[in-house]
This record gives sequence, structure tokens and C-alpha cells, in this order.
Amino acid sequence: MSGITDFDALRRAMAENSERPEGPARNARAEQLLADAERLDIPLAVIEALGHQLKVYNYSSEKDKMFVPFARLLRMWDERPEDFDAYETHSLHWVFKWMSAGMLDQPHIPLASVERWLAEMAHRYRLAGYSERAVHAAEFSVAAHIGELDRAERAYAAWLAADRDDMADCHACELHGQGGWQVRRGRDAEAIELWRPVLAGEYTCAHEPHTVLASSLAPLLRLGRAEQARAHHLRGFRLVRPMESMRGAYADHVEFCALTGNEARGLELLAERPAYFTDTGQPRSRLDFLAVVTLLMDRMTELGLGGQRVPGPEGRAWSAGELAAHARAKALELAARFDRRNGTSYVGERTRTRMAQRPLVERLPLGVRTAVVRSPAPPAPAAAPAAPAAEPDLPALLAEARRLTDTLRPHAVEAWAAFARAAEGAELDARTRAEIADHAAMDRGPDGVELFERAAELYAEAGDAGEALAARARAAYVRALSGRIAEGLATVAGPYDDVLALYAEDATGLRQTAAVLMSRARILMRRLYEDHDGAPDAAPAAERAVRELLALVDGRTEGDVRLISRLAEGRAMLAQLAEHSGDVDAAAGLFRQAVDRYVDAGLPWFAVEYEARLAALAHRRDDMAEAERALRAALEHGGPYVEAVGRAQLHLQLAEVVGGRGELREAAEHALEAAHWADEAAQSGTLGSWARHQLGGFLLRQGRFAEAAEVLESALPDLRAETHGEGAIVQTQWWLGDCLSELGEHRAAAERRLQAAEIARHWPEQHDHATLAHLAAESLGQAGLPAEAERAYARAGGLWRSLGDVHGLVRSLRARAWLALGDAAGADGARELMTEAVRECAAAREAAGDGPARHRLTFELAHTHRQFGDLLARSVAEEADDDAIRAAFEDALSQITLAIEVFAVQAGEALHERTGAELAAGWLEADLGRPTAAALRARTVLEAYAGADEADRTVRERRAEAAQMLDLATRQEED
Repeated sequence: MSGITDFDALRRAMAENSERPEGPARNARAEQLLADAERLDIPLAVIEALGHQLKVYNYSSEKDKMFVPFARLLRMWDERPEDFDAYETHSLHWVFKWMSAGMLDQPHIPLASVERWLAEMAHRYRLAGYSERAVHAAEFSVAAHIGELDRAERAYAAWLAADRDDMADCHACELHGQGGWQVRRGRDAEAIELWRPVLAGEYTCAHEPHTVLASSLAPLLRLGRAEQARAHHLRGFRLVRPMESMRGAYADHVEFCALTGNEARGLELLAERPAYFTDTGQPRSRLDFLAVVTLLMDRMTELGLGGQRVPGPEGRAWSAGELAAHARAKALELAARFDRRNGTSYVGERTRTRMAQRPLVERLPLGVRTAVVRSPAPPAPAAAPAAPAAEPDLPALLAEARRLTDTLRPHAVEAWAAFARAAEGAELDARTRAEIADHAAMDRGPDGVELFERAAELYAEAGDAGEALAARARAAYVRALSGRIAEGLATVAGPYDDVLALYAEDATGLRQTAAVLMSRARILMRRLYEDHDGAPDAAPAAERAVRELLALVDGRTEGDVRLISRLAEGRAMLAQLAEHSGDVDAAAGLFRQAVDRYVDAGLPWFAVEYEARLAALAHRRDDMAEAERALRAALEHGGPYVEAVGRAQLHLQLAEVVGGRGELREAAEHALEAAHWADEAAQSGTLGSWARHQLGGFLLRQGRFAEAAEVLESALPDLRAETHGEGAIVQTQWWLGDCLSELGEHRAAAERRLQAAEIARHWPEQHDHATLAHLAAESLGQAGLPAEAERAYARAGGLWRSLGDVHGLVRSLRARAWLALGDAAGADGARELMTEAVRECAAAREAAGDGPARHRLTFELAHTHRQFGDLLARSVAEEADDDAIRAAFEDALSQITLAIEVFAVQAGEALHERTGAELAAGWLEADLGRPTAAALRARTVLEAYAGADEADRTVRERRAEAAQMLDLATRQEED
């Protein structure tokens, strides 16, 4: 037995079921409740249970089940309309629209049946006296679906021209349909404008702005408004995710991912809803879903990832290529069924067009974490069997590699690698083989020592002793980079002495000599910072080496960029030495010289590191303008040549600087870029999560709560106390709680705030713990959990008391008083708590003496008296006798009068608060039968605002209320 024994219990059970998540479980409960209703033998109970069943079917994946309960309802109406009350009569006519759309969604229902149903709907609406607006809207949907566009235009015009009445869809749903037609006709901008009130929250309903946000994605991308599209995806997907019935809108979000380079995000969306592949209750939304699955899988295949495993229909494993073929076949099969039913080819044509779309944005970072989809390196092309492959142009490849090296262009190492591959098996002279080995060593990092030594041997074989010494010196530096400082210094000593001797005899050039001196200077700088041997002369030795290099090269560069780069790096080394000694100003000047030399020589990518150092120095001097300039310059200088992790770091630093001066939108853009590049650098769990943490904060401060929530939820799993600090985790939870609270997700907000409070509980300073406990209590109260809220407020109050924070303590007591009014403690418990709040605040104010603290406590005391009065006025039950009501109102008036007196101490500062209290007192005077006193209070308010600015909304509202009170009081006096 279900426990349903009367009509009221049935209604409560149906209300509870309506609040459950959409899906088969809710539908099954509705079916059980219908059986319970039938046992009650009350016709209206059965009618309401059928209506409930029909509604949950409509908002689920089992839409095809709607027709049976509706047919039964319609038969009951035709047989005994008197069994329907006004609400159920309205509901019956309302769901005619659901039937129309539902029939259109089922390709097995003949088109003639759909058209007959339209006529039946029109007939029933005329009999009931309803406007034809909903009928025209339904006809428009039919015509648009089957591709009768002229008929659709006529129906659209008739729809808009007809009067709105109780049967018209809500404004939000109507605007969604109207905007969708504009998109269908190629008028994206007009659609976005039509949707504007829904997007702005002016019109909402159970499924809006959910579907408008989803429908706007592709139009916004086509209009070039990618940032807005990204925002709509983050905001809209959050709304759609928990709603099983919104497969079509969900498909729009998958499509968005496929069109913006977010294939990995698209795969995650597919993985969340495996049932969407197979649920057959609404074939039209299944067609939409399968079409975008095909689009996404084709994109994966195009990227060379056709063999990658992807989420698909349950029961087997799927590769992207296999799922593309499967989804395409199923989509086209469904489209063909609709077209056969409709007698047109329109659905199939639209489906093929959707599946064939090309990406609209190559890369649109979203800020949320997803696995990076990486295309595999293309395989080396095999020689065609019919003809040998063309011979590579070795001289051209060699010339290009040497040009890149001589001019210090990026990708020189890659050019030498390409030449080496092409020249495999060819006869090469010793010089060329030396250059190949030299550049291969540069690409090996710590493993390049042996290759540098081999390059030295080959250079010597080629007769270039100076270059051989330079290669040996490079090998020595690599040893130092590996932590073998002493070995590096010992190894470089020989090449250093030898190259100076050769240079003195004109037996080698300036380039080679400078190369050896630079390697030696780098090793000595390395020793300075690592200081493994504790050499007391580390800094002087490094400086002598650098100045020796500069003396050698300065004035002799003659436009040679390789020598100019030696000068620039030398200046940067002197800057590092100045910084090491504490001379920040000198360091900044020398770094700027290094940057200028690189930029003037056309080598800006080498300046990136030193602009970043300048930014760090500017931070130390609290010169945020210079820090911002340097960071922007670093990004500009580096262009596409900065590695992904470097880009992430620069954007993140710039986000913090720009955000610090209040430019939140730009700061969010830089944090977004930082998160993207961190993901590209495989740093999602470290740098990426920190970037998302910052991005979420910037979005929150802009009021973009849904976007911020998505980003912060994405950041949390990767934030680690040992990496990012507990403070970052607490702040992220805190921000997320704020977002969820603004979004009305109060239970989830409470969970986040309690989790943050639990971490902060162990901190030496307890203010954050108290604040979070208080915020959690607010969320618990708003979530309808008064007992849990009371415990949290009590916890917060104890913390505020231990911290000596009277304001927090008083506010927690006031909140507990309001909670007590609705629970077992009742009015007496509430009165005790509010009395304690007044006592604590008054005592603290008395002890505060004069000054800002007393000023703030005066405000707090006045607000407490005002709330005490409001609480007392509401504490008496409606059914109480007149004496009890009068006593409660008198006590309330006393407290509000005290509030007025305390607010008056603050003079003009508390004008609005005082007049609000005067009006509250005036209404109580009127309720107590004292119109003269009420009129006096009304006149006091009007006098307080004499000459006040009418543009102030509060002024206008207070005057209007006071005038209303005065009029009422005057009439009471006359009676």
C-alpha cells in the first residue's frame, strides 16, 4: 500500500513527485498515484492524477506516453464536464498544445491525423471562447516542420496578430519559437534581438531561458560573437544538465563544442547522457542528438582521431569513426521516416546540412577543464609503388637551416632535424655533419653532452678549431645545467684558454670566441644561484666573466645578430647580478637595455624572459603600471613562439595585475587564456586549476554567476593544499557558494560553505571560519532546513563571541530568533533570542566610547530594535484573541519606537531607515485604532523628505506610502 487514503494526501504526494528530478522514476510514481486516485472513487482525484501523469510524461524522455492519459481525460470531459473544476478545465485545454507538438514528434503518426488534430483543437478553443493565437502557433509548428515555408509564414503572421489570452504560451516560450523561425530564415541578428528579454531574465519559465540559451549558440558564433556564445554555453548547459526532457537543447551544446574546437568537452557531454543515444520516447529530439553526434565524430575523424575510443550507446565499445557511421545511419533513417510521413524531403535536407557544418571558430577556450584532444603526428608518406618519391632538395634544406641559425630565427633546430632526415644515407662533409650534431645536441637538453662533444670532433675535422671549442664549451654548460657545476667549470677552462689564444693569433673569429666566453659566463651565473660549492667569490667571478664578454663584443657587432644577442644577454646577466646584490633599480635599467637590444635587432622573442623579469621587479616596487606594461610587452614580443606554459604564466600574471585595478572583464579574458594554455601544456592540475580559480573569481565579481560556478566547479578537483594552499581551496568553495546562492541553489551553496568552514576551522585566525559558518546558516535557512540552519547560526554565534565581533554575534542571534518563530521554540524562544541580541549590542555600544565603533554599533542596535518589532508583530497567530493581538502590537510598537529614537541619533545618515521605521510604527498605530498617532507619523515622514530629490526611488516610495497612510488615518478620524 502507498499510504494514500484521502484526496489531500494524494495532492501532497503529487506535489512532492513534481519536485523530483525528471525521468522514469518520477513517471513510475505518477502511474502509482493514478492507481491510488482511482481507489479513492473521487472523479476530480482521478482527473488531477491523470493531469499529473500527463505533465511528468511531457517533461521526460517518455513523451510518447502522453497520448493515453490525455485521451482518457478528454473522454471524461466529453462525458461529465461538471467533474472538472476551473483549474482542471484550463489545464485540459492547455495540454491540447502538448498533444499537437507531441504528435508532430512521432513519425508513425500520419500527417493527416496531425492536421485533423489541429482542426479539433481550433474547434475546442472556439467553443471554450479562447483566442486562436495558440492554434496559429501550432499550425506554424506543423508547417515549419514539414517545410511548407509559405504556409509557415502565414501562420506565423496570424500567430503574432492574434490576441494573447490564457491559452497562449508564456512570453518566454513564444519568443523562443519566434526567434527560432528567424534563425531558420537566415536572420540570426533578428533572432538574438527577439531573444534578448529572455536572455536578460525578463521572461522565464520552467524551460526558459534554458532553450533560448542553447538555441542562441550557433547564431552567435555565426555573428562573430564568440565570447557571448561561450557565456551562453556555460550558463545554459548548467540549466539543461539536470533536465532529462531537454535532449534537443543538450544537442545544441554538443554542436557548439564541435563548432568551436572543444571536441573533448563534447565527448564529456556525450558521456553524461548515454541514454540519449537510445531513448525513443521523442524521435525528433533523438534525431537532433544523433545529427550532432555525427558532426562531432566526423570532426574527431578529420583530426586524425577516428580510432580514439568515445562514449556511445551502451553495450559495446565505440571508436569515433564507428560512432560517426552508426549515428549518421540512425539519423538519416529517422529523418527518412519523418520525410515519408510528411511527404517532403525537408527534414532529411536539414539533417544533412547540420551534419556537414564546418567549425565556426578554430579555438574558443571555455575556462572549464577538459582533456586536450591532440591530433596524432601524420605518418611519414610511403613511396608510391608506381613511381619513386621526388628527391628532396638537399641544398635548399641546408641553406634554409643555416639561414635560420645565422639569423637566430625560431625553429632552426627543427630545420636541421628535417635536413638530417632528408640527407640520411647521403655523403656529407664534416662541417655539415658537425652542424647536424650541434643542433641535435641543442634539442636533447641534459642528454646533449655527447652530441656536443661529437660536434666538436667534426668541427675540428673540418678545420674550424674555434667552433670546435665553442661546441665543447656548450657541452660544459649542459653539464652545469644538470647540476654538475664544478665539472662544468673544469671542462670549460680548457676551451676558454684555447679560444683566447686562437683569437689573439687571428686563428678564430669573434663569434666563436664570444660563444665560449658566453658558455663560461652562464656556468658562473649558474654557480651563483645554485652555490653548490659555497664559493665566496661566486658573484665577483660571474661579473668579471660577463664584463669580459661585453668588452670583447661591444662595438664590434657590425649588425651581426648573433653578436648583438651576446651583448643583450650579457646586459641581462649584469641585471641579474644587480638584482642579486639588492640593487633593484639598476637591475631594471639593465634588463631594459637587454630588451631594447633584442627588439632593435629584430629578435623580440628573446626579450620575453627579460620583460617577465622586469614585471617581477615592478611588483617588488609596487609599480603595477610598469608590471602591466612589461607583461603585455612580453606577450607581444613572444607572439606564437612562447611555449604554452610561458603563455599561461604571462596571461595569469596579467590577469592578476589588470584585475587588481578593477578591469574585471579583461582580467577574466587573460585568466581564460591562462587556463587554456595551461591545459595545452599538460599543466591542468597545477597552473590550470589556479587560472580557473582566478577566472571564477573575476566572473563572480562581474555578476556572471552561472559561468563562474561552472569554472569554479571545474577547478576544485585539481586544487591541492600542498600545491595551491588551503586558502585557495577555501576561497574557491566560498566563491562557489556565493554563486550557487545567487543562482538559487541554496542547499548546494550550504554544502560548499560548510566544506570551506571545515577547512578554516583548523586555522589559527577564526574570522573566516565564523563568516563561512554564518553564510552556511543563511543558505540552510533559504533551502528550507531550519533545524540545520539553527545549528549553523549557533556555531557562528559562538565563534563571533570568541572573536569579540559583536556585529556578527548580534546578527546570528537575530537570525536564530526568526527561525525560532517558526519552530517548536515559538514566540517565547524568539523573544528571548532577540532580547539577547539587543542586550549584547547595547552593552557593546555603551562600552565603545566615542568613535567609529560606537557609530557602527548604534546602527546595529537600531536595526535590532526594528527587527524585534517586526518579529513581535508577526509572532501572534491570526486566530489569537483581540487582547493577545493588541498586546503583541503594543510590544512591537515599543521596539520600533526605540529603533526610531536610535536611528535619529545618526541624523541624516539614517534617514531612510528612520522613515521606514516611522511608517511601520504608523501602520501599527492604525491597527491599534489610533488614527491621530498614525497621521502624525505619516506627516513626520513627509516633512523628513521635504525638498528631497524625486529621482531617488526610496524617496518616492516613502512619500507615496506616507500619503496613503495619512489618507487612511484621516478617513478613520472622520468615521
